[in-house]
Amino acid sequence: MRLPHPRGPITAALFARLATPPPTPMLPTGTPPAAVLPTGTPPAAVPTGGREAPSGRSELADGDLQLALFACYELHYQGFDDVDDRWEWEPSLLATRAALERRLEDALAAIVPRQPAVPPGEVRAALAELTRDDGPPLSAYLRREADLDVFREFVVHRSIYHLKEADPHTWAIPRLRGGPKAALVEIQADEYGGGRAERMHAELFATTMARLGLDASYGAYLDRVPGVTLAVSTVMSLFGLHRRLRGALAGHLAALEMTSSAPNRRYGDALRRLGGDRAASRFYDEHVQADAVHEQVAAHDLCAGLAAQDPSLTGDILYGAACALALERLWAGHVLSRWRRGLSSLEPGSGTRESVAARSA
Repeated sequence: MRLPHPRGPITAALFARLATPPPTPMLPTGTPPAAVLPTGTPPAAVPTGGREAPSGRSELADGDLQLALFACYELHYQGFDDVDDRWEWEPSLLATRAALERRLEDALAAIVPRQPAVPPGEVRAALAELTRDDGPPLSAYLRREADLDVFREFVVHRSIYHLKEADPHTWAIPRLRGGPKAALVEIQADEYGGGRAERMHAELFATTMARLGLDASYGAYLDRVPGVTLAVSTVMSLFGLHRRLRGALAGHLAALEMTSSAPNRRYGDALRRLGGDRAASRFYDEHVQADAVHEQVAAHDLCAGLAAQDPSLTGDILYGAACALALERLWAGHVLSRWRRGLSSLEPGSGTRESVAARSA
């Protein structure tokens, strides 16, 4: 995957930096590393959009901000063909990323209220209450009304995460211990196909894309998805790459697992209605079965177990779950509003197949 096209001043400045070799400062004898400034433009000079007091919703839908964060995080995953791998831990880039992350965390706080504190023993019930609302009827729309072009667009959106499915949550494994750690490993082992590459969920999704005539290569549609789609992914990486947010990551995973089985059944039904074969729908069918088990493990063994180990994380667990649900509602509301008006939910651009081209302008 190559760097995508910039979407504004943040990504323009960031990608220009990433297209060059990272600085290699020399440390004079006796000089602490923190006193050595990176060469070139200081991180503080990277533009932040020039807006005053943006709302949380607008920040989460800001393609420039979300793409910049996605690119920073991607260096910890598969990286970019045209970016030197040494940028991953370059201090100046990490400082820039931290500034962008503050905006992301502020945006989440603006739209997701902190849940009331509950005793560790009530965490599972609190998660069940949070996930009771299905949110926008996206899966029902796809099952009953969507045409094949709309379903392909849905798959394009989901490819940003599903082609690296499970990776963001895997960051938590070395940060947990005992029962919660074992629970997360159990879930992730299923996500990665139990050691069989062809059964990995990311591989199953790639098959779905290929059967729909889409480009299944990693990051192929990064230029076409809106900021809110990227935000769904960046929030996972934010939680996964910070130890202080391990509770939020556990809650985030639990919310995904607890709201997965029924929608995936509908997605599979939609694809079969539209002529998809067994190979195309296998990704969704697999999640109907697997996530019915995962939701119990995630809610009880992972989240309730983690809260029992460290009661101070209880609020973070519920907050992470609430963030996952809020982002899903925000994204689903965006794509549904576009589809119901006969419009494409994707960004204009080239490089995708005709079946995913904008339906109208």
